Amino acid sequence: MTIFTIIYILIFIIFALVAYAILQIKLFGIRVKDFWTFIEANQMLDKLYKFAKQYENMSPQEQLIYLAEAEKIFKAFDKVPDSLWEEEYDKYKTVVSKYKDIKMVRWVEENK
Repeated sequence: MTIFTIIYILIFIIFALVAYAILQIKLFGIRVKDFWTFIEANQMLDKLYKFAKQYENMSPQEQLIYLAEAEKIFKAFDKVPDSLWEEEYDKYKTVVSKYKDIKMVRWVEENK
């Protein structure tokens, strides 16, 4: 009987913590869906950052993939306040720089 009581208390605590987290996100002025998208974009930012650092010359297909993923990240980061991702600013800046370089190279190639 005491095991069931402990399990019920633990389940209640978990639901309370989830509700509290959702409340904090909403009080910060963010939709929960936007926050979840930001979390996923933050993980992709790490991957794109490593990719931008490792590869100087990408194939056209890799460039298209990089551009598409970077645009998704930009949209997700635009939906949340800057204070949430200020520690990731250097990575974001590196990804943006590589994004601009790729766009410029592709623009030059198209206009030859």
